[in-house]
Amino acid sequence: MTPRLAVAAGVPITLLVALAGCTSSPEPPSAPPVRDPVVLAGQVRLVAFDSCADGLSLLKKAAKEHVGPWGLGGDGMPFAAEGGARAAAGAADTAGGSSAREKAPNYSGTNTHEAGVDEPDLVKTDGQRIVTVQRGVVRVVDAGSRKLTGKLDLATGGQDDPVRWSDSSLLLHGDRALVLIRGDGWHGRAEIARPVSGRGASARLLLLDISGAPKKISEYEIDGNLVDARQIGGTARVVIRSSPRLEFPYREDGTDKQRIAANQRIIDKATADDWFPRYTVTTGGTTSKGLVGCERFSRPATYSGTSMVTVLSFGLGASSLGDGDPVGVVADGDTVYSNGSSLYVANDQRWRVMPWLQRSNGEPKPEDEITEIYRFDISQAGRPAYVGAGSVRGWLINQYAMSEWDGHLRVATTSGRTWGDAPKSSSTVYVLRLAGNALPEAGKVTGLGKGERIYAVRFTGTTGYVVTFRQTDPLYTVDLTDPAKPRVAGELKITGYSAYLHPAEPGRVIGVGQEASDQGRVQGTQISLFDVSNLDTPARLAQHHVKSGHSEAEYDPHAFLYWPEDRLLVMPLSVWDQGKGGNSALVLRIGDSTISEVGAVSHEASQPELGMIRRSLVIGDDLWTLSESGLKATNMSTLDTQAWLTWSN
Repeated sequence: MTPRLAVAAGVPITLLVALAGCTSSPEPPSAPPVRDPVVLAGQVRLVAFDSCADGLSLLKKAAKEHVGPWGLGGDGMPFAAEGGARAAAGAADTAGGSSAREKAPNYSGTNTHEAGVDEPDLVKTDGQRIVTVQRGVVRVVDAGSRKLTGKLDLATGGQDDPVRWSDSSLLLHGDRALVLIRGDGWHGRAEIARPVSGRGASARLLLLDISGAPKKISEYEIDGNLVDARQIGGTARVVIRSSPRLEFPYREDGTDKQRIAANQRIIDKATADDWFPRYTVTTGGTTSKGLVGCERFSRPATYSGTSMVTVLSFGLGASSLGDGDPVGVVADGDTVYSNGSSLYVANDQRWRVMPWLQRSNGEPKPEDEITEIYRFDISQAGRPAYVGAGSVRGWLINQYAMSEWDGHLRVATTSGRTWGDAPKSSSTVYVLRLAGNALPEAGKVTGLGKGERIYAVRFTGTTGYVVTFRQTDPLYTVDLTDPAKPRVAGELKITGYSAYLHPAEPGRVIGVGQEASDQGRVQGTQISLFDVSNLDTPARLAQHHVKSGHSEAEYDPHAFLYWPEDRLLVMPLSVWDQGKGGNSALVLRIGDSTISEVGAVSHEASQPELGMIRRSLVIGDDLWTLSESGLKATNMSTLDTQAWLTWSN
């Protein structure tokens, strides 16, 4: 099959309206769940709750229409309240770094989507300190002396504490670190994944003082799960997804109709306390509790009532996390993107139908492929302002499928059946115009990539790069200079695919993914150097292939490091072939038209998985690599070991 691409623009969605006059206060189903009705372009209408009592009544009504015999799940499996998986003008820094830290050597930060918009990760540095969070333990390392200077175990319950095994990450600002603990649910980017958690799932945020030995100064806990977070300056925006805290008992007796009726009676008995997210804040031994009131939420004209998205704002220089000054949407949310002035939360609904469709080899309906996008203005410190919404047809691969530029939002999606022997899919890039409280379509290119799906997207300025794949990898260059008339400028077909695209020097893009045979069978990690100086004729200048290799950088860009000063590329690499292989950090040098291997860094470990290198960063002349086994400093020029700090939990 020959792969192709799509560049297109978006469809306005149902407008959201703030709630008015409110105060805080296993057998699968025979068919997939019904998705919320979608308001198409030009059919925007405003709907508001008259009161909190009216709002709760309407939420119950919507939930009763969507509840199944096993509860509010998307795959017919029993569960209670589902959670979620997956920044702003800088506030005044009252916890700034010391004068010594202001003289920090040149260093790399987390590889992020947009410059100046930080993203949570398991390691951070300010050039003087390296702060990590792994298996519930925060460690602080002095980069100059290459010594561990502090350690804080967050898992007070020992090895059985859920924090020990939760997905944790952190943000860093001055002498403060914010640790984000995802919650009791789980989240995956796979097409059939859907976060599910039981009653009581909660996300936790811990504000730490790291001026000396790390210590906790404030803790915030809220119903739901962490979707994602973004930080600009001293302000962090944290996106939480929550659901009603309702228990639907598992019943093997009775018919589906009887089970649905019983579940509807449970919904009827729910109160506002069961529906809206609760939170607690603990600072200095004092705990306060609250409920994110209905007056903080907006809602579309049509919704299921089964999920809510809340955006919290925290000044990291404050002495307490406070209540987060929440604002929310009665909607779902999977993907977060921010360019600093806007925060977007995309509502991807594939989880409702994908498992059933794949089992039945069925075709998704157009209404099941709509991705709704909610935009918040975060250009000012304090609570974000809800601005508006739009929708596109298709599903996003990740946050890199969105990009705001010069008053427009570009969105790349794949729609149609991507599974089975004869897929019926295509890809599109939408250009949406930022216009008041809507995101109307400005232009598009669609119907490309027949039978394939998008594997990687990157927008840089007025150019877009899109990779689709089934048997061969076309890299498409997209000219977005005129938002009303986006143009597919060029197409490069090679074997394999890129799963992550990284702009390097002007006219160069690095691709990380998998090599593949002519039939599309993957054959190991490949790194490609593309010449995109002429958009009409993109070319691959060099390739580095590691047989049977895989890298975390293929699906998590935080694992990718490119250091322009020395043109070094560093990324984790695991090679296993017939039971033999190992883990390392692959170090490559990117020339004008070449890729050369410098070497590899490995970690000693009692078990292979503990020595798997997850991240790398640069401070001065040192290349630091992190695994669950420890942290290693290596000379960037010679790759000689300078220090090896072994973790012992």
